[in-house]
Amino acid sequence: MKGMLNLLLDRLLGRKRAHAGSTSAPPETTDSTPTNSTEDTTSPGAVAVADPPSSSSDHESSRHQGEPEGRPRRRRSRGSRKGGGGAKATEQQAGEPRGASKDEPGATDLAAPEAFRALGIDDTALQAVAALGFDQPTPIQEEAIPLLLGGQDVVGLAQTGTGKTLAFGIPLARSINPAKQHVQALILVPTRELANQVLETFEHLGKFYGFRSTGLVGGRRINGDFQRLEQNPHVIVGTPGRVIDHINRKTLDLGRVHYVVLDEADQMFDIGFARDINFILRKLPRERQGALFSATMPPEIRRLVYRHLSEPAEVSVTAGQSPAAGVEQYYCEVAERDKFFALRYLFEEKGLGRSLIFRRTRAGVDRLAENLKRAGVPARAIHGDLPQGERDRVMADFRSGNLEFLVATNVASRGLDIPDIDHVINYDVPQNAEEYIHRVGRTARAGKTGTSVTFVSEWELDDWDRVTASLEGEGPEYMPLPSQWD
Repeated sequence: MKGMLNLLLDRLLGRKRAHAGSTSAPPETTDSTPTNSTEDTTSPGAVAVADPPSSSSDHESSRHQGEPEGRPRRRRSRGSRKGGGGAKATEQQAGEPRGASKDEPGATDLAAPEAFRALGIDDTALQAVAALGFDQPTPIQEEAIPLLLGGQDVVGLAQTGTGKTLAFGIPLARSINPAKQHVQALILVPTRELANQVLETFEHLGKFYGFRSTGLVGGRRINGDFQRLEQNPHVIVGTPGRVIDHINRKTLDLGRVHYVVLDEADQMFDIGFARDINFILRKLPRERQGALFSATMPPEIRRLVYRHLSEPAEVSVTAGQSPAAGVEQYYCEVAERDKFFALRYLFEEKGLGRSLIFRRTRAGVDRLAENLKRAGVPARAIHGDLPQGERDRVMADFRSGNLEFLVATNVASRGLDIPDIDHVINYDVPQNAEEYIHRVGRTARAGKTGTSVTFVSEWELDDWDRVTASLEGEGPEYMPLPSQWD
């Protein structure tokens, strides 16, 4: 035992000498046996009570073999349990707010669009607009936003795709008080697709202003609506039928709404929502602000405006009956029985790109889409009879570019807001000039160019003459087709 203590004292004295000379030369190791790591941090007074070397101490020391003697053991960094650890957490705390991105509040590297500032909108709205990538307001935005910000009711005449949603969306968002946990604004639209698109815009604005939005549309389980309404949304975007359903169930209280918008009002009347709209508007408080947007202004819309809006200012960006600039318009005279061959000819010989094909009836839409698929053309149908889940999948595929050809009814044309459509094909002649303008307005969006082609059969010549007679400017150009089909 005494000999063992002497051995330990000799080692300790030798280590002290090595430590004293470490400034001039590294310590030399003469004993090949690994040193016990516990001795590195043990005080001299503890040597007398140290356990003798054993197999367990040898195993412990082997983990630190090769490290210079006298070096303290490094503590393993555990980081932050809640926010992730290490340098990333430090950088995030010192830099931008957690989760900040270019399309959310907290992003500070977005240049404010000064052209929008001139309309009187606040810095919050400027950041929201910048995150969407817009730098210049559209004509309807220039006209409507200052009036709505001033608290005035507005009637806007504008076609689809002119920027109406932001025109009423920015003033509406500014009027919402997120601290009040009740519905403060109602937006009525004709179709589920348009409701989804408007809702997407308001969810974006809500990220900046702090309010919540939800959609109430038919074609999906109403239990999901109950769950969303229990979260006390501030803005409701819905179709008239589903909104009335919730009013009758007493699951939707509109008694404190101070802002109402009717978007695509003429289309809602065409579908048959006139009585529903009047019923809903009578459920709202008298003291409220209102806006109505429509592509046309038939007498029934005028009566609605007179009854439910208060001395509205009227703004218009529809300079007569003319399609949007950038649309190359053509028409083909083709027998009714040969229309499908004409469509295949355009697909194969003219290299049709992303195309939207219109038919008058739902049965015609289904039949044409099926015939195209049989011919090897990737096409899908969309109309009001499809289940909501299938409609959503079709629209998602078309927006993403996975689907090149979409066959739709006229009603669907009002609810579609899809960029980069190359061609619009009127398989059937539109019923009037307004319908024609809305159809071909699906292409040449945001300053781009596009092409429209209208098939005119022997039974549609008079209808086509009436459409073209109502159009301003140069009419569609005649496109010849082969005299016979292979």
